[in-house]
Amino acid sequence: MTIDWRKYWWQPGFALAFFAVGLPYWLIPYNKLNLPSALLGAELAVVFAVAVLARVYSGKSLMRVVMVMGAAVPAVVMARVVVDGVLDYSAHNLWPFELVIAILVGAAVAVPGALIGSVVLWLSRKEPDDGQAG
Repeated sequence: MTIDWRKYWWQPGFALAFFAVGLPYWLIPYNKLNLPSALLGAELAVVFAVAVLARVYSGKSLMRVVMVMGAAVPAVVMARVVVDGVLDYSAHNLWPFELVIAILVGAAVAVPGALIGSVVLWLSRKEPDDGQAG
């Protein structure tokens, strides 16, 4: 049985981006947490890369790729808000602002990645020029 990656295009990339951004972020102690600097790092290159690859290989629209792959960053923040909130209900009392910051960070990385994926698609669909005139 073969897997149709066009149907399940978002799952591997989203999971990879989620854990690449999440693991370093979740290890930061709550009292040292500072957004957006806690999210900014080399792990955002994974979000960028999965946005490029998802755009090139999935056949999905630019906007869909940006929204799904960019959502990995706010999903990481929301996961921490939920876990910290269960442990201490007074933690993250400004979580909506944290979520907005994470959405902006995710979009700032996923948009250029998906755009580069679109350029790759565009270049791969062009007819090769054999150099002969008319």
